[in-house]
Amino acid sequence: MGLSSCSYNSMVQMDENVKAKWGAVESQYQRRADLIPNLVNTVKGVANFEKSTLVDVTNARARATSIQVDPTKLTPENIQKYQAAQGELGGALSRLLVASEHYPELKANDNFTALQAQLEGTENRINIARLDFNSAVQEYNSKIRSFPANITAKMFGFTEKGYFQAEAGASKVPTVQF
Repeated sequence: MGLSSCSYNSMVQMDENVKAKWGAVESQYQRRADLIPNLVNTVKGVANFEKSTLVDVTNARARATSIQVDPTKLTPENIQKYQAAQGELGGALSRLLVASEHYPELKANDNFTALQAQLEGTENRINIARLDFNSAVQEYNSKIRSFPANITAKMFGFTEKGYFQAEAGASKVPTVQF
């Protein structure tokens, strides 16, 4: 029973580590979501800015923040749904930032440039949090699938967790035109 007990305890610790890493991922995505209203309001102040772009960002933010994943249900399907909603928001934000390049008054706006820098930093934090999460999931999934721990895992209902995957089109190199 000693071996089984040790496996069980280490699985519990690894499961808790995955949940903690998930919390860090959610926190960074929430940080990004919290920056968006200020960014949208700053951009709204520019005459003739594409209204549809702002609506897309606002709608994507609403969808992304409405999807919550229970840390005890980090299944591949739930992670994929969460990632898809966050990816949609990331795409809408990218389109907004690209569109803003056509507005010199925005590029000269200190508030806009500060928000843009905060968003860039947040995207970096999101990437690190996702990598840390995936690393914790890999360690946990390896443990529960390895013999003899897999027997204990099955007995006590430890199931595989989902990973963040590369975003669609992430392998494509963007075209740069001058």
